[in-house]
Amino acid sequence: MIILDGASLTLDELKRIARDYEEVKIKDENIIKINKARDIVKTIANGDDAVYGVNTGFGHLANVKIDKKELSELQANLLMSHACGVGEPLPKETVRAMMALRINALIQGYSGIREKTILKLLEYLNTDLIPIVYEKGSLGASGDLALLSHMSLPLIGLGELEYKGIRYEAKEALKLAGIEPLEGLKAKEGLSLINGTQAMSAVGGLVLYDSYRLLDYANLSLSLSMEALEGIMDAYDDRVHQIRRQTGQIQVASDVRRFLEGSMRVTKQNEIRVQDAYSLRCAPQVHGASLDAFEHVKMTLEREINAVTDNPIIFNEINEAISAGNFHGEPLAMTFDYLGIALSELANISERRTERMVNPHLSGGLPPFLTKDSGVNSGFMIAQYTAASLVSENKVLAHPASVDSIPSSANQEDHVSMGSISTRKAKTILENVRKVIAIEIFTACQAIDLRGNKKMGMMTSKIYEQVRKYIPFIKKDEPLYVHIQKIEKLLMDDSFYNAIF
Repeated sequence: MIILDGASLTLDELKRIARDYEEVKIKDENIIKINKARDIVKTIANGDDAVYGVNTGFGHLANVKIDKKELSELQANLLMSHACGVGEPLPKETVRAMMALRINALIQGYSGIREKTILKLLEYLNTDLIPIVYEKGSLGASGDLALLSHMSLPLIGLGELEYKGIRYEAKEALKLAGIEPLEGLKAKEGLSLINGTQAMSAVGGLVLYDSYRLLDYANLSLSLSMEALEGIMDAYDDRVHQIRRQTGQIQVASDVRRFLEGSMRVTKQNEIRVQDAYSLRCAPQVHGASLDAFEHVKMTLEREINAVTDNPIIFNEINEAISAGNFHGEPLAMTFDYLGIALSELANISERRTERMVNPHLSGGLPPFLTKDSGVNSGFMIAQYTAASLVSENKVLAHPASVDSIPSSANQEDHVSMGSISTRKAKTILENVRKVIAIEIFTACQAIDLRGNKKMGMMTSKIYEQVRKYIPFIKKDEPLYVHIQKIEKLLMDDSFYNAIF
């Protein structure tokens, strides 16, 4: 069980909620904070002073005062009017993460939402009643309004839910689950549910989690390529990397040395050649820079998933509501643009290693395109094409979304972050990089077999043996996509990862 307290949620715990269906509970102390903030909102709602989102309209309509009798209707209307998402539904795991993140923000007691409403969202999460949320429609300020509206509509019996793997209208799913929706929303509750960065945090958080694992595979595919190309280990000497003082680089070089421990396939300076091409020799510097980027993203993300992103913010200690801009997604927008760039570089350098293995002018004696009967057979020629295509696509996707902004809400919201686009781009880049790494692993195993029978490294032998359980040596041309897709799926399989690492 994971206990949310609004301050200590980690990336690993978010993954366990999203993918492992771990039960979630709210820390008892947070209930007191929730109720204190609610009392302040009730006082505001019963008073005459205009406070944004409590007794006013939204966005450009902030100057429109709302009658006390219409405050509940105002909040329900907000969810309905703002649920304008388009595109494909987000994966269930992403929506589960969204729900947990919004709960974690609301329980800090700066929102003014009712305890009852938070507990209803928690009940849906623990019962695995998961809203259908469409992927596109957020500008990343004021938060992820459209996407969080789709997440929140089922709380009042509207929208759509997935229950036991089947998609239903919310009322039907709730009836099947034996759960009652809220009778309605009270002052500020609709705004509290949707004013935040939890959609982009959910998408981006799971991408980041997967990025760390993919980097392990990138370091392992690099190590396989070192063996396939008889790479020079001197460039991985710890003394070289310590004096550069870049922590990611030091870690990657250490990992590769460990992966290749005991290998008879790698070489020393002047044994075959003086030095290697950059895609082998500079890989710790490149992979290490990506690791450092991941660490920066993780630091920013873990602050954000424990942040208050509401507007207005209710301060119990001064009995006051302050309207500000914590919902603005710029910290995440820039950060996940950076993650996309860092991921792209892993594919860029991986594709160059694949090219060296298939190119007879660069491979150091391997047959053209890694086939013994080249000419009648094209071998791995087009596997490298595919990797090059994915790398080129990533170059387009790596253009930052955060440098763009389109004014909205009659220019009241005149600068937005586009953070949800940053995170979705990072997800697509991640998926492309995984394919490129799969191609490198596939290619390196073929090249290693063609080099002859020599002892492999401590970890490279493990992945080689695991791959060869599913993927044969390619003796003559056959459809390669089947094998590439199989390796890609293996890279997403926990049991495959655990068998190696």
